[in-house]
Amino acid sequence: MLRLIKSSIVVVLCLISLTGTAQNALVIPPALTGTNFNLNVQTGSKVFYTGTTTPTYGINGAFLSPTIIVNKGDVVTLNVINGLPVSTTMHWHGLHVAAENDGGPHQIILPGTTWSPTFEILNDAATFWYHPHGDAKTELHVGKGLAGMFIVHDPAELALGLPTTYGVDDFPLIVQSKSFDDLQQFSIADFMDTAIMVNGTIDPFLNAPAQVIRLRIVNGSSMRSFNFGFSNNMSFSQVATEAGIINAPNAMTRILISPGERTEILVDLSAMNGQSLQLMNYGSTIPTGVYGSSTVGVWPDTIVDYQYNDLNGADFELLTINVGAPIIGAITTIPSTLIPYVPIPAVNATFDRRFVLDTIGMLPGETPNRAAGPFGINNTTFDMDVINHSVALNTTETWTLINKTLIAHPFHIHDISFNILEKSGVAPPAFEQGWKDVVLVMPGDSAKFIAKFTTFADPMTPYMYHCHLLHHEDDGMMGSFIVFDPNAAIPEETTALNLNVYPNPSTGYWNISGLTKAVNIQLTNTLGQVVYTAKVEQTDGVFTLPNQDLASGIYTLTIRGLQTNQTFQVQK
Repeated sequence: MLRLIKSSIVVVLCLISLTGTAQNALVIPPALTGTNFNLNVQTGSKVFYTGTTTPTYGINGAFLSPTIIVNKGDVVTLNVINGLPVSTTMHWHGLHVAAENDGGPHQIILPGTTWSPTFEILNDAATFWYHPHGDAKTELHVGKGLAGMFIVHDPAELALGLPTTYGVDDFPLIVQSKSFDDLQQFSIADFMDTAIMVNGTIDPFLNAPAQVIRLRIVNGSSMRSFNFGFSNNMSFSQVATEAGIINAPNAMTRILISPGERTEILVDLSAMNGQSLQLMNYGSTIPTGVYGSSTVGVWPDTIVDYQYNDLNGADFELLTINVGAPIIGAITTIPSTLIPYVPIPAVNATFDRRFVLDTIGMLPGETPNRAAGPFGINNTTFDMDVINHSVALNTTETWTLINKTLIAHPFHIHDISFNILEKSGVAPPAFEQGWKDVVLVMPGDSAKFIAKFTTFADPMTPYMYHCHLLHHEDDGMMGSFIVFDPNAAIPEETTALNLNVYPNPSTGYWNISGLTKAVNIQLTNTLGQVVYTAKVEQTDGVFTLPNQDLASGIYTLTIRGLQTNQTFQVQK
């Protein structure tokens, strides 16, 4: 009963706020430009509700983080200074960087220390963001305020004539739901996310000019998806997915954005001088199974107290936009074409990896809740000391995601951007056709994307893949992969290995025995196409290579180390 009482108190507070008029000017985070950035991670406090001070985390301030604005080709240094009493991390979500600079759970920043990655900005113009990514601590640190936008410009984007004046016609919108307990302190409790913030502002309003404006939207929530649209049902133009500008403006009236995803939209306010409109969440039209819809799961596989959160399945205001006079040099037209989007040809893929998103029992005899978890990927949960996959540098792969749960999971991969090939066997909708790094996989459905793993190889330091529902990620719905250079020498081996491959032929798997040192493994079909690669750090002498997903036929298995270069003909 206590949980229901807490939820009810916060719902009342939230609904008072949501049903009144917007009264707080939208905070526009300060912009940091240049190539050397000092990011002071610190504790703070903020009054969200009258009469109560809430402890917070922030960067260069009490709550949330400044916006970093850079150009493609810049070489930047980011000095992350941890002033918290606990360890943290800082991940550059969506940026293509070396694994050692990625800021995942392996790049821990101890209290009182500074982490200073330096890297070149290789991404095309897009909206990215940065946030902590600690082992089992992401939801806590993001929830308390550590999240900021990371904007990249490039010459092709700047030549389009889009709005680019930060805070004037180009606006950052970090949309988040937050959980408060009955003392109005931040709480990590899924069913209580009843406070809605934009840039850390409750009940925000924005004064915008009567012209074309650009809204960069980041869903920085721990769990909640939003179906964005405007109160007057006006059309807007999507111009970018997470990782790049798209071919041409995509006219629409609603766009569903799950946690971790971003979008950029252009809104033509030219004829609305003196009027107001609201950016809305149309939760009543969010599909069943997506956190934020009216229903997730089927009894008894449901989220505890989900039905008591009045925001679930509801339509509510996110931001009031008051339209005033246009600025000098106002942009009043939307270009008909943008930047050519050239997807990776599906035929380029040499290997398909499969990832089953499912519940996983943590205790003997446990029956997990298919809507609330606990969840895992390929029947395992995250382990800091385990590398789940090895990917060869410069290879193109498809990753197939199969969701066997009753809740939608936004699947995010570090290191690269991808193109969605299909969702449930059909081409993705227009708003998901572009460069992305998050894909929402619906309950009982599947998704497949294609990616090329370029530039960076590190046999020791992993990247992550995971569900971007932060509660799921922290509970272990995450895995790691390394990108290795198959042509790089492996320095440990000093003697040749006595190897054997069996059973051969095989319809399920091949065992490779005699492995006592690290080797690279490559499997090639009769057309010369590489269908499997892996770096194997073997100590027990046997490695199992599954072949269930391979077509029947003859394959060449090459096992290469410093003193080993052996080839086998194997048959399925």
